[in-house]
Amino acid sequence: MPSEAPRPEPVAPQPAALNRQISRLAALPQPAWLHEEVGRRLADKLDAIRLTPKDWVDWGAFLGTGADLVAQRYPQARRWVLEPTEALAERSRQIWVAGHARPWWQAWKKSTPPVVSQGQPWPDAWPADGAGLLWANMALHAQADLDGALKAWHGALTINGFLMCSGLGPDTARELRAVYRELGWPLPTINFIDMHDLGDAMVKAGFLDPVMDMERLTLTWADATSMLAELRTWGGNVAWGRFAGLRTPRWRGRLIEVLNQHLRGPDGRLRLTVEVVYGHAIKPLPKVPLAEETRVSLGDMKRLIKAGGKPG
Repeated sequence: MPSEAPRPEPVAPQPAALNRQISRLAALPQPAWLHEEVGRRLADKLDAIRLTPKDWVDWGAFLGTGADLVAQRYPQARRWVLEPTEALAERSRQIWVAGHARPWWQAWKKSTPPVVSQGQPWPDAWPADGAGLLWANMALHAQADLDGALKAWHGALTINGFLMCSGLGPDTARELRAVYRELGWPLPTINFIDMHDLGDAMVKAGFLDPVMDMERLTLTWADATSMLAELRTWGGNVAWGRFAGLRTPRWRGRLIEVLNQHLRGPDGRLRLTVEVVYGHAIKPLPKVPLAEETRVSLGDMKRLIKAGGKPG
């Protein structure tokens, strides 16, 4: 008898639930404040980078934010937008068109937004060898298959191109999870990735010398209603083991009561920890194992010749 596929852990992300949350977030009037703040902190880390990309990919641009900060750092680089869904791609197209409005006397000149959704082919002007930078702000925790995402990001980069990424870490919402455990409720979040596990995943995907970093932020709100409203702009609970049914107004009232009681700090405001994980890594020359007969793909051979490298 064929063996059944292993059941996902209750705290693992469920792809269908993740897609529903992304569809909801695509309708937000603007990205979450937290994403903008993390994007600013991720951009500060570009100070240590000595590489200058000619092209860069803004992965998950609408929700991730940070395009203006990267553009200020690399004003001559072309920006390409890759969104995980068509709904987000349409939001990014609208933003691009609004920012590239032409005078009325040039209205006849048509410009195609450099925006695609995942799975679509790149436009004709896409650099054949890939981009020099892939920017994926607040994207790590929004992947049902992080290994697959890292492999795709690796594939979009040219040799010596670099990845800059960030996402929520395991200490995020630890106070909220403690309340849920105390009440015997299913946990309200997925398990977020630890920075050491992120480094291992980067190496597995083919990146070289990954550098990880993390920091903890403490956010505060006047009351639980305000806190829950902002948490919805970050996403929602997409864990396999989340409560499967609809919650009632009575349950929500109980939740607000409990949060106001358990999360209030000495200053009277509700407090919540947010751990942010950052990752940076380089795409090296492809390693080609030598044997009596060595087969190298045409793409890898072109990259090796262009970079002046030798099979290693």
